[in-house]
This record gives sequence, structure tokens and C-alpha cells, in this order.
Amino acid sequence: MTSSRFRGRPRQAGPPTGARLAQAVLGGAIAVMWLCLLVPATDTGARGGPGPGAVAQEEDGTYTADLVLPLIAAVTAVALAAYGYVRRTRRTRTRTTPGGSLPGPPPQPTLARFDRQSRAALVEADDCVRTSREELAFAGTRFDASDAEPFGRALREAEAELSAAFRMRQRYDDGVPGEESARRQVLAGIVGRCAEAGRRLDTEAAGFDVLRGLELGIGAALEVAEARFRELAGRTGTTETTLRDLAERYPPGATASVVGYVEQAKDRLVFATVRLNQSRQQADLGNADLAAAHLRAAEGAITQAAVFVDGVDRLAQELTTAAGLVPGALTGAEAELAGVREWLRGEKGAGGGPDVPVGEVRARLARADIVLAAVREELTAGPYDPLDALRRIAEAVTPLAAGRAGVIPAAALLVARSSTGAAADFVSTHRGAVGAAARTRLAAAEALLADDDHLAADARAGEARHLAEQDVRAHGTPYAGAGAHAIGVGGAVLGGILLGGDPDGGPPASFGGPRTRARRRPNP
Repeated sequence: MTSSRFRGRPRQAGPPTGARLAQAVLGGAIAVMWLCLLVPATDTGARGGPGPGAVAQEEDGTYTADLVLPLIAAVTAVALAAYGYVRRTRRTRTRTTPGGSLPGPPPQPTLARFDRQSRAALVEADDCVRTSREELAFAGTRFDASDAEPFGRALREAEAELSAAFRMRQRYDDGVPGEESARRQVLAGIVGRCAEAGRRLDTEAAGFDVLRGLELGIGAALEVAEARFRELAGRTGTTETTLRDLAERYPPGATASVVGYVEQAKDRLVFATVRLNQSRQQADLGNADLAAAHLRAAEGAITQAAVFVDGVDRLAQELTTAAGLVPGALTGAEAELAGVREWLRGEKGAGGGPDVPVGEVRARLARADIVLAAVREELTAGPYDPLDALRRIAEAVTPLAAGRAGVIPAAALLVARSSTGAAADFVSTHRGAVGAAARTRLAAAEALLADDDHLAADARAGEARHLAEQDVRAHGTPYAGAGAHAIGVGGAVLGGILLGGDPDGGPPASFGGPRTRARRRPNP
């Protein structure tokens, strides 16, 4: 029975396992050493003098003594190695620092990082598609459709991938899906779609260069570019007069979407003039690569100058068409509202009514009456914006319309086409600064317009233009005031004609995907 004075005393911990093992090995080594030392001292012969047995014993003792020191060293080394191994093992197993545990899988990127990657991929892929479409238009003027078909097919396939990516992004921005894991998959899908779009264009870039043959001689391509340049230069003066006339006939809001377009068209044409001259000079000097690069930059500037000029002329036509449509839209709107009133009174032949509660119908009817009254007042008060008038009429009456007046859908279509086209022009000519959000809204507007959802298309186009303008204001003009050698470079970089990164604006954007679009980077 254990004594009471030891009952409450805590049990003493023994030495660690590693220490015990080392002690045992070291003790064994000492014992072996001691035995070895005793072997030569054993006397088995007669004391009277050395005999044959003594000689053998001496020789044997000498041999054993020679082995003592190596044996001691070997056993000691084994003991120390065992002790060190055990200590390292215990320290690794008990360590609490991150280095002591086995490396796990790398941390998964955050949702915010996936989001940034998807937005960057959308911008890059959209730029590649736009540039490829523009250069293909230049090439198409000199070659048969069959020659350009492989590249047109690659462009259509890239456009399809990009459209799918934009649809996914729009749903993502709308909050669908809601689960984080599903949202990660959507973002990964967007990046994959954009990568495939770029891959298709990259695959055909080399063949496209062979088709154009700019490095073999730019003569024919330069003539096409110069002809377009001269045609645009002549139109610019006419367009400037058109814009002044619009400013006199309509309020500022009617022409706000094209303010500054004539000046920007001139800026692009000045840049094109410089690059066309440089292209011809380098061709005369035999610098084919440099001549092709300058020509490609000039082509991009000419394309964007055409967008500016066409945008002003198109708006003038749209305003004229809208002004002629407003009286008919007012009459058609009254017919629609009269039918709704008949339905509310329960009169025979009134047809069906809106699929909403009666109270909501009455509220919409009251708002529509207010809008129509305001539009009539504007028509008699002086200059007004006919596109905006049609927009308000369509927005007020469409939720109540039953198809009695076909003029209302026509008005909504005209408005949607106008706003979507204006947003597309702005994004195209300012793509160097416009981000993914504006491009996504523009893609949604174009898809809704194709599906005849005119009011929704107009709303998305307005969002796209607003977001794009915000991006441009935040971007600024880093190449402004760069000197006479950089005339028009700021606008060219802002428009994505030059890819930036160099004091001279960087290489021109060319047909191709992310790997090949900047390939025309010759050393002057």
C-alpha cells in the first residue's frame, strides 16, 4: 500500500524518449570500449617468462588495441546521429509554427480577384474583336470574299464567344447566381470565353498578314487608306456645318451625344496625315516593317474619324425623323389611352387591358396623361428634343399599349437605335479608357435591341454611355502636350489605335488576339 505522504505528490516525468535512446546507445558504446581495453591485460601464460603462448597473446592484444579508437569513434557517431534524428523528429511533430506542418493546397484566389481578372479579360477581348473587325474591313476592299472568309469566320466565332461572355457578366452584375461558389464558376467561365475568342484571332493572325502582304509592299494598301482619308477630309467640313445647324434648331440636350465629335475627327485625321506620310517615307527607304506599322496606325485613325463624322450625320437624320414622328406618336398614344379608359369602364369592344391590378392601371394612365400634356406644351413653346419626346411618350404609353397604334413601337425602336448607336460610337472611339462595365451594358443593349425589347435597350444604352464617360474622365489625357513629334498621339491612345506604353504611343493595334495584336513593333 502506498504511503500517504506520497499520495498527493505529482508523478515525475522521465527523460524524453530521444534522450533515453541516446543514453542507451552511448552507454553501450562505453561498455564496448571498456571490454576492448581489458582484452590485452588478460594473463593466460606462465609467469616464468615469455613462451609461445605469451607471444601469441601479445600479438593478439596489440591487434585488439588497434581497433579500440575506430570502434569508439564509430559507436559515438551512431549515438549522436540517433540522438539528433530523434530530436528533429520530435521538434517537427510538436512545432506550432506554419513551417512545421506539411504544405497544404495554395489558397484559392478571392472572389474580388476573380472579378478583376474577368473584367480585364472582357476589355482585352473586346478590343481585339473591334480592332480585328476594323482591319478586316480595310483588307476586304482589295481581296475577294473567298480569300478573306477564313478570317471573317474566325472573327464571327470570336464575336460569339465574346457575346456569351458579356451575357454571363451582365447576369453576374444583376446578382445571378447568388452563391459564392457559383459566382466563381461564372467568372471563370467569362475568362475562358474571352481566352477562346482571343485564341481564334491569334490563330489566324499570321495568315492574315500573308493575305495583306504589307511587309512585301504597301503601295496598294496605302492607296486605299489615302482614298478614304481624302473622302473623310472632305466630309468633315460639311459635318461641321451640319452640327452648327443642329445646335440652332434643337436645344443642347439634343446634340449632347456628339459634342466635340468634329474636333476629334479632325484630330484623328491629323494623326492619320502624319502616319501616312511616315509610312510612305519608310517604304521609300526600304523599311517595310516600319512602313507597315505606320500604315496600320493611320488606318485605325481613319476608321475612328469616320465613326465621328458618321455619328453626327446619323444623329441629324434621326432628329429629323423623330420630329416628323412626334405628332403621329401623340395621336397614337391618345388612341391607346382611350382604349384603356374604355376597358376600365367595361365597355363592349374595348378588348383586353393591361395584366396588372386596376389601381396600377389608373396610376399609369394618370402619369401618361401628364407626359403627353408636357410634350404638347414643348411642341408649342419652341425648340425641343424630338428623340427625347418620343422616348417619354413610349415609356409612358408602352406599359398600357394593346397594339392599337403601331406608331408607338416605331417610336421606341427609333429611340433605342439612336441611343445604342451613340453609346457604341463612344465606346469604340474611346476604348483605350472604357472599362468592362460600360462595355457589358452596351452588349446588353445591342442584344435587347435585337430581341425587340426597345425600352430596355434604350435604358441599357444610356447606362453604357454614362459609365463610359465616367471612365474617360477618370482616365484623362496622359499624352497631351507631348510635343510636335506626338501630334494626335493622345487621341490615338485614348481610342485604342495605339496600345500605349511607349513615349510615342506604342505599337498600333492589329488583327489578332492578345498574343499577336501588338506584333507590329518595329525598331525605327
